[in-house]
Amino acid sequence: MTDLLNALVLLSNFVLIPGLAYGAQLALGALGVTLIYAVLRFSNFAHGDTMAFGAMCVILVTWGLQGLGVSAGPLPTALLALPIGILGAVALALTFDRTVYRFYRKQRAAPVVFVIASVGVMFMTNGIVRLIIGPDDQRFADGERFEISAREFREMTGLAEGLALRATQVITVVVAIVVVIALFHFLNRTRMGKAMRAYSDNEDLALLSGINPDRVVLYTWIIAATLATIAGTLYGLDKSFKPFTYFQLLLPIFAAAIVGGIGNPVGAIAGGFVIAFSEVTVPYAYKKFAGYLGWEADSLLQLLSTDYKFAVSFLILVVVLLVRPTGIFRGKVI
Repeated sequence: MTDLLNALVLLSNFVLIPGLAYGAQLALGALGVTLIYAVLRFSNFAHGDTMAFGAMCVILVTWGLQGLGVSAGPLPTALLALPIGILGAVALALTFDRTVYRFYRKQRAAPVVFVIASVGVMFMTNGIVRLIIGPDDQRFADGERFEISAREFREMTGLAEGLALRATQVITVVVAIVVVIALFHFLNRTRMGKAMRAYSDNEDLALLSGINPDRVVLYTWIIAATLATIAGTLYGLDKSFKPFTYFQLLLPIFAAAIVGGIGNPVGAIAGGFVIAFSEVTVPYAYKKFAGYLGWEADSLLQLLSTDYKFAVSFLILVVVLLVRPTGIFRGKVI
C-alpha cells in the first residue's frame, strides 16, 4: 500500500499538478485565440507575442514596485502589477488594430490576408519585447514559494516521496477559474457579450439588428489582450519569462483551440487541458513510477525526449484535423 501511495505522489508531483497548471495557462491562451477567430474571423498568429508583451509590462511594473518596497505579502507582487500590464497589452492590440487590421477589415479582405498581417505583427511585437527587456530569462516571482514543500509532506505522511505544491501553481488554477467564470458571465449575461455572440454567428444579421461592429471589435481586442496578459504572466510566474518561449507556445495554444473546436470557448478550455496533459505525460520517464508498482525496468520508460514535447501538440493537431476538423466540441470548420 505504501508503494502505491508513493507512486501516486510521484505521479502527482511530476505529471498531474504540472499538467493542471500548464493546462490552465494554455486554456487562457486558447480562449484569446478562439475569441479572435470567432468574432473577427481570422487566426491571430501574434497572440503568443501579445502574451509576451503583456507579461513584459507586468514584469517592468513589478520591478518598479519591488524597488519601492511594495509587495503583496505571501502573494507575488506581479498580481498587483497585472492591471497595468493588461492596459499595456490592450493599448498594443488596439494600436495594431487601428494601424493594420482596420484597413483590411474595410476592404473586406480574405481571412488569409489577416493571417499574413498577423504574422507581421507577431515579428514586430517580438522585436519590441526583446528590444525593451532583452532576450534572456527574466525571473520576477516573489512571495511564498511553496504551499506544501516536499520535506513537509514527507514529515507529515512518512512516505518516501514528497509532494511539492508551488504557490504559483495554485495561483494559476485559482486565477484561471475566476477569469473563465467572469468571461462566460460576460458572454452570456451582458448586452455586449450577447452582441459579440450574435456578430460571431451572423455578421450581416447582427448589423441589421443595430449592433455596432466597431464596439464589438473594440471589446474583442480588449478581452483577447486581457486573456493574453493573464496567461503570459501566469506562465512566467510558474516557469520563467523568455520572449522566444512565447513564440514557441503558439503551437500548443493553437493546437488547444483547434482540438477543442476553434471558435468554441468551452472547447478551448478542454483542448488546453488535453494538450497540456499530453505534453506532460508522454515525455515523462516512468522508471521510478514503475518501480513502486513492482516492475523493475532497465530503460527510463520514456516515450519521447522532453526536447520534442511540442511534437506531441503537432501530432494531436494533425490527427484531429484529419479525423474531426471541427474539434471535440464542434467549433467552426477551418
